[in-house]
Amino acid sequence: MSQDQGRLPPQFWSAPAMAAALAECDIPAVLAEVQRANGWTQGQLAEAVGYSQSWVSKVVRNRQPLTVDQVREISIRIGVPLHLLRFGARGDDDPTKRRDFGKAVALTALTALPLPRRAEVDETTAPTLTSITGAQRRLEATTPARELARGAVAHVNLANRILGRAGRSDFAGDIRAVMSEAAGFAAWVHADMHDTGTSRTYYRLAIGSARQAEHSLLAAYMIGSLAAFEIDTDDSVLALGLLTQARRELGERPPATARAWLFSIEALGHATVHDAPAALTALRQAESAVVASERASAPPWPWVFPFDHAKLAGYRALVMVRLGRADEAVAAFAESLSSVQPAAKQRGVLMTEIAAAKAMSGEHYEAFHLASNALTVGVTYGSERTIQRVRRFRRTYDGPMTADVRAFDEHLRATLL
Repeated sequence: MSQDQGRLPPQFWSAPAMAAALAECDIPAVLAEVQRANGWTQGQLAEAVGYSQSWVSKVVRNRQPLTVDQVREISIRIGVPLHLLRFGARGDDDPTKRRDFGKAVALTALTALPLPRRAEVDETTAPTLTSITGAQRRLEATTPARELARGAVAHVNLANRILGRAGRSDFAGDIRAVMSEAAGFAAWVHADMHDTGTSRTYYRLAIGSARQAEHSLLAAYMIGSLAAFEIDTDDSVLALGLLTQARRELGERPPATARAWLFSIEALGHATVHDAPAALTALRQAESAVVASERASAPPWPWVFPFDHAKLAGYRALVMVRLGRADEAVAAFAESLSSVQPAAKQRGVLMTEIAAAKAMSGEHYEAFHLASNALTVGVTYGSERTIQRVRRFRRTYDGPMTADVRAFDEHLRATLL
């Protein structure tokens, strides 16, 4: 809308209702009169003054306090004659006195407006909170978990307080979904710190919040994430039960991407308890789901990732390591890494898995070289999860005590001390 559009004739500003509104610096009344005279919608009024519709709505309802600069800016945009901004200097021709009088009247009128209230929840609140979680996730790839944990917890608490203000409004469901995502990230950060108890607490909060939001896909994702966490902490039986629950959350027609991811986690769970037939069956089901997801016109799983053949190859590699199939594991790792370059901390985890495959193949030098590098990654990025993976690799190694193994043990002792 150009600045000349909606310009009103001079007599409009001297009409009794408008004159009274200008005298009292009643900007809500001024805006309402301008909107009525132009036949504008509130959206068109917002465009004219250069602010959002939600902000203008709060001003009109006397719920948005204004600064003197904002009063001046709005007045210029809607064409209030400049001399009226002095708020009637009552015949005093001294420019300095007129300016002081104008400021005094403006400030007096502004103090008569309702005091600022706590920010209300509106359509911008959930996207803003979600963007914070997204920024934290991007930082997580290369930032020690302990540096992120306090902020992650604070963000969950902030979302919870805002949810309290949302009450039963139309935005409450979106805020609950936001809190689920924030809690899921807090769970992940604490898992990286190897604080399993706190991690489980936040996963439970994430699942409960998603269910309260009636967001079945989000609930299934959080349950699947908890299942992957339980596999990592050596409780695959519990994890497999959680995966059954995740599928139940998704209903009868789950997205293909969700099915591919859940079957991949299931394959890993079966492999961890050395059930090769079940693990291989789950991998085949995951493969079929990946193919189906490529044919689907729907976008990839929201706020997560596209689950493609490279992702599946990474899971296949982990499954083969647990099943003791070294050659297949190395080939799957090669396929996965040719398409996907993992972030630093994830690279440390993968190096321990490849080290295990190399050790099974008798390539001890390569195995312990990889494990030593993974240990360095874990220490550098403060990832207890990576360090624990490296320690697990060492505990399960039963090969010869070579010079490479002794050098690795020295590196591990130095790290722990």
